[in-house]
Amino acid sequence: MENNYHDPRISQYVAAAEQLIHGRFTIEVPLAPPDEVGQLGQALLQLSEKLEHRYHEFEQLVQLTSQVNAGLLLDEVLDNVYRNFRSVIPYNRIGVSLLTDDGQTVRARWARTDQPEMRLKSGFQAPLQGSSLQRILETGQPRILNDLVAYLAEHPQSNSTRRVVAEGMRSSLTCPLIANGIPIGFMFFSSIHPHTYAEAHVELFQQVAGQLAVIVEKGRLVSELAVQKQAIETRNAELKALNDLKNEFLGIAAHDLRNPLNVIYGTAAFLVHSNFNINADRGQELLREVCKQTEYMLDLINNLLDVSVIEAGKLKLSRTRLSLADFLAEISRINHTLAAAKQTQVVAENIAEVEVWADARRLRQVLDNLIGNAVKFSPPGSTVVVTAELRDAATVIIRVRDQGPGLTQEDQRRLFKNFEPLSARPTADEKSTGLGLAITRRMVEAHGGQISVESQPGQGATFWFTLPLAPKPDATSTALAHGVLNDHI
Repeated sequence: MENNYHDPRISQYVAAAEQLIHGRFTIEVPLAPPDEVGQLGQALLQLSEKLEHRYHEFEQLVQLTSQVNAGLLLDEVLDNVYRNFRSVIPYNRIGVSLLTDDGQTVRARWARTDQPEMRLKSGFQAPLQGSSLQRILETGQPRILNDLVAYLAEHPQSNSTRRVVAEGMRSSLTCPLIANGIPIGFMFFSSIHPHTYAEAHVELFQQVAGQLAVIVEKGRLVSELAVQKQAIETRNAELKALNDLKNEFLGIAAHDLRNPLNVIYGTAAFLVHSNFNINADRGQELLREVCKQTEYMLDLINNLLDVSVIEAGKLKLSRTRLSLADFLAEISRINHTLAAAKQTQVVAENIAEVEVWADARRLRQVLDNLIGNAVKFSPPGSTVVVTAELRDAATVIIRVRDQGPGLTQEDQRRLFKNFEPLSARPTADEKSTGLGLAITRRMVEAHGGQISVESQPGQGATFWFTLPLAPKPDATSTALAHGVLNDHI
């Protein structure tokens, strides 16, 4: 072998190597003659090209991760990945799935695609145990599938693969996301072309995998904090609204109690100061007024107590089987007697012969409220009609129809709310607590029913609500055995 220890090219190669060490990748080295020393020069030149390529790749990855990290919330972070990573890893679609807190389930969290259809959407989930993803997490190594159609044929049970294939994807690169040694999920790069991915893409991803996983985890935590913050703000707003409503509620209640108390006090004071020196007719008139105001106060207090029970979630239902025809006939008869003073009739007609599953006392309260309102807002001499028919195989619908002034759309929006004033007024100056319909709505909903109204101004109003039919006797026995006859809301 020729002695090349004093070959002048050696010193040039050493100088070129020192340039590479300092990051200067453009070097000039003599290659001729093509002997062993010349081959060394050729290898040194190729090394400089590869180092320069890797350096620029690294610079690009640093820039990309910096851009990705600019996002605060998780969706912002992942949107930045989708916008910026195509220059280093090819894809038509990127998806991210995260592990649930117990680490047992993989749940799709985010995805973007440039294709017209997305089949694998946020919310899709599958167990980690026994899946191919489990192996990826265990090894920490990305997986390349360059023929998704063939993979699906071999693994027809893979629902997620079936969905992305239906989107048009033909190859994929699945990368584990491991933040500070803790697995958090996966990032899926997918292409509409087969054989898209190579080990070079794996190497590129692995250079930023740890940092990217930490960024994703940061975005997830910030997003969760944002959701919690919003929930707290919403709850605080609800509590403030409830406090305002409570203050308004107490103010209205105090006002509504003060007025009849003033009447009662004034009447009592008059009787005391007159030494009861009044004729019998005048005395009867005063006592009737006292009874009227006392009855109103009692109604208001009972309604306030009902509202308190309902708002505390302590309304208890004791359901029984009720013959609807018998029940409505009795309720209509009692209300007809009460309405006689106004020359108003209350009639029950076309009542379905069925049994309902209801609390008799609360159902009576619902009907008394609806029929009482119908009488209150109808002119003297009118008729209030109560009907009931099957709505479907499990439900009956009960209607209370009046001949009053009807309701505007604005009034209908205010119905069933506490203390909401209406433009329609009682036809004989009857008093109203403003709570009856709100309580009625909650009673109906506690039974699993719905309540609403159909009305046009000048055409009366029809209030309707639904009730469940009573279960068959064997179902009732089962309910008794399991203690489910008493409900709470």
